[in-house]
Amino acid sequence: MTDTNQRPDNSGDHSAAETLPTQYTPAEVEGPLYERWVERGYFEADAKSDKPPYTIVIPPPNVTGSLHLGHAFEHTIIDSLTRRKRMQGYEVLWQPGMDHAGIATQNVVERELAKEGKSRHDLGREAFVEKVWQWKAESGGQISGQMRRLGDGVDWSRERFTMDEGLSQAVQTIFKKLYDDELIYRAERIINWCPRCLTAISDIEVEYQDDDGELVSIRYGSEADGVVVATTRAETMLGDTAVAVHPDDERYRHLVGTEIELPLTGRRIPIVADAHVDPEFGTGAVKVTPAHDPNDFEIGRRHDLPSITVLDEHGVITVHGPFLGLDRFEARSTIVGALRAEGRIVAEKRPYTHSVGHCSRCKTTIEPRLSLQWWVKVGPLAQAAGDAVRDGRVQIHPKEMESRYFGWVDNLHDWCISRQLWWGHRIPVWYGPNGEVVCVGPDDEIPTGEGWTQDTDVLDTWFSSGLWPFSTLGWPEQTPSLEKFFPTSVLVTGYDILFFWVARMMMFGLYAMDGTPPFHTIALHGMVRDQFGKKMSKSFGNAVNPLDWMDAYGSDAVRFTLARGANPGTDVPIGEDWVQGSRNFCNKVWNATRFALMNGATLDGPLPAAEELTAADRWILSRLNATVAEVDALYDDYQFAKLSDALFHFAWDEVFDWYVELSKATLIAGGPQAEATRRVLGEVLEVTLRLLHPVIPFVTDTLWTTLTGRESVVVADWPVADAARRDVAAEREIETLQQVVTEIRRFRADQGLNPGQKVPAQLDLTGTALTAHEAALRSVAKLQPAGDGFHATATLPVAGAIVALDLSGTIDVVAERKRLAKDLATAEKELAQARAKLANDAFLAKAAPAAVEKIHARQAKAESDITRLTAQLAALPEA
Repeated sequence: MTDTNQRPDNSGDHSAAETLPTQYTPAEVEGPLYERWVERGYFEADAKSDKPPYTIVIPPPNVTGSLHLGHAFEHTIIDSLTRRKRMQGYEVLWQPGMDHAGIATQNVVERELAKEGKSRHDLGREAFVEKVWQWKAESGGQISGQMRRLGDGVDWSRERFTMDEGLSQAVQTIFKKLYDDELIYRAERIINWCPRCLTAISDIEVEYQDDDGELVSIRYGSEADGVVVATTRAETMLGDTAVAVHPDDERYRHLVGTEIELPLTGRRIPIVADAHVDPEFGTGAVKVTPAHDPNDFEIGRRHDLPSITVLDEHGVITVHGPFLGLDRFEARSTIVGALRAEGRIVAEKRPYTHSVGHCSRCKTTIEPRLSLQWWVKVGPLAQAAGDAVRDGRVQIHPKEMESRYFGWVDNLHDWCISRQLWWGHRIPVWYGPNGEVVCVGPDDEIPTGEGWTQDTDVLDTWFSSGLWPFSTLGWPEQTPSLEKFFPTSVLVTGYDILFFWVARMMMFGLYAMDGTPPFHTIALHGMVRDQFGKKMSKSFGNAVNPLDWMDAYGSDAVRFTLARGANPGTDVPIGEDWVQGSRNFCNKVWNATRFALMNGATLDGPLPAAEELTAADRWILSRLNATVAEVDALYDDYQFAKLSDALFHFAWDEVFDWYVELSKATLIAGGPQAEATRRVLGEVLEVTLRLLHPVIPFVTDTLWTTLTGRESVVVADWPVADAARRDVAAEREIETLQQVVTEIRRFRADQGLNPGQKVPAQLDLTGTALTAHEAALRSVAKLQPAGDGFHATATLPVAGAIVALDLSGTIDVVAERKRLAKDLATAEKELAQARAKLANDAFLAKAAPAAVEKIHARQAKAESDITRLTAQLAALPEA
């Protein structure tokens, strides 16, 4: 398994073990070790390399952000993938960078200004933007340092920012291209408006939740020819320009085409027929406010209705009259009161729970608002993004997530890309004094002269991050990095931003790169939740700062915990006790390696031939190669939970528990056989450390360099399974030994014996494959030779072997008989109850199949318990 072309400079030995502290202290190791990796350039990608490329772009964290468990989870997965590929001989680029996070960053800086009693308007646009850049330099991007704590193997020399010069050029280039291809346009449409952030936000940045509202029924028109409408937003009636009914609704057919009085305004509005109206909802008649509802806007377009805006950007009434200047919610109750005074309220307010959109950032209730904005015509772009998955050019993993992807891209509405902010990529469009509109690319001359002004809006943050897989590599320039590392290999991201980010990258990547998808595979993971499966949130009091866990248990422990929960596309429950368990595993790796080195584990010379090895040696080499093959297959299927579990059980159970214990007898005996076992022990540890490295990099690199004397496991070769080492006979032989030891241990536990207590035993291994393993069996099972006065008080026949034990003097026989008799009585009672249930025809006739199956299982367990307890009682000596 070890590459013979990469022999160690020195092998592990007793002196090497002495360089390792008796206890592993992550805080003393991780920081300096990471900086050493970076200084040596292990993570730097060379575009001139002749190695095959492997590229992953980091989902760019917000410049305002800090490391949370979701980041740690995702970064652990990506880092494991890239570390393995680097060891497999690929030229690996893990591209780092940050997103400028338009709304979030502007909010942060505006809050800082507010502490000084200032607003951005006091500074002016240019000075405010400069202030944001200053904040970014001084306070932004703290997550970069936290990524180092986690061990992220990114190429820091290539770190990018969505507002840096190169990416700004990419944004301007693709905007110009889309504009020239008539895929970007400016128009008045209903947008999601946040009265707190004072900007449009996209559909995917709106969080919907059920809010308790009040449904009010209002009569429009007179008693004789009136129509009753129901609404939860009475304040918008000031902007109504029609009442709509269904064309087939007999109740209103005679009114279609007539006009009706709009209360409180003195205006008359038409009654129109539109198929969008649901005649079963409420009264079957709906108010139409084209400037404040997306469905009403479409009705207005179909019927050529005017659009009247009645709320300003802060959600305040702008219509002259008694309601002018009222906040939208205050206006709602005030207007209902005025309608009641006029006798217009047909039905008083009644509770009504409905889904209401809120800003995902500040949680303010979204206000649908008619606004002049810039839009991307997504139809052809979304079609291409869907086709790339349908024809197999891009694989979504797990495959069942494809339906969610198609459900989004196949029904995508035009994308509002303008934001009413100052921080971000400013729209590259200039307006002339005579109505000219000029879109300027990076190589175009900016119009100058009197009357020329640039559009004041900036682009949606997702516009620039949609270019991330190729803009970070130098596009639109045809750079060596773009040629080498595009398309990227796999995108690892959460299913929650499948729509925010993945679809954007697919659309822009295919469009800008001549039909080449930006990645071949989309590997989707779930969300990190608490140990009870509940979403982590500060408001719930269950949010966890991963840095606290890293301080307490080490970064490797946090990484291993997250990896063990990473089933594709499903959420990850995590609790602190699981991190403690992972810390224990890291300590086990440390202690076992140190023990092996203390006992002469070596990498000197080639592995001995199979005939020179013990069955235990051949068994562990066989299991090692099977584990390499299994882990490889699971990596390729993005099954991190399963591969981590396989590594855990192989390392802890098979190597550290079974093999190390079985080796002790051979090592104690000495001679050539012991030397061969020391060589196997070194080999197994060295390969196991390489297998574990991508997931727990710090402890494994520290141990591997001590064991091998080489530079770093980061740049070591990834293990390759050797089919010639598969030894089915040895596996069966050791499995038999394990079966015997396990049965002895179970019996000892049943008798209440201390795990370390030696018990006199006679072993009859005649006719079994265990005759050569008596010393190991006695050592592992804590059995001492039968001396004078031996009296077999219990006999265990297991796998053809007979183990006779003398328990006299080791247990309180009277107390043990009493305990076993009590347990036996409980089992017999359980069996009687189960049999009575199954003999009851009335019960069987009515019970569900699952319930009957459960009773059968209870019966089987009770019968097994009775057999076991009876045997234990029989095995006890007489009191």
